[in-house]
Amino acid sequence: METDQLQEMSAQELHDRSVRYAVRHGDFGFLWELLKVIPAAEAASGHDGETANDLTRVSALLSDAMASGEGELGEALRPFYIDYLSKHPDA
Repeated sequence: METDQLQEMSAQELHDRSVRYAVRHGDFGFLWELLKVIPAAEAASGHDGETANDLTRVSALLSDAMASGEGELGEALRPFYIDYLSKHPDA
């Protein structure tokens, strides 16, 4: 899929496609990177309180990863998903 096509997708679609591909292909590197960028994305989307909690609780990060395509957080993570999907055109 071309980057232009990815840009037209919603944050939720980008999230779902990225996470589904990573899970299906055992790409734990991507999933780990997602967990690492969620706190910064939450801070960028105005949810500073979530950032402190996430850094101390892995279970919160895992939960966030599964819902990280929604709302402002999904929008903040759009570039991350687009970069990943453009490197994996079969996703």
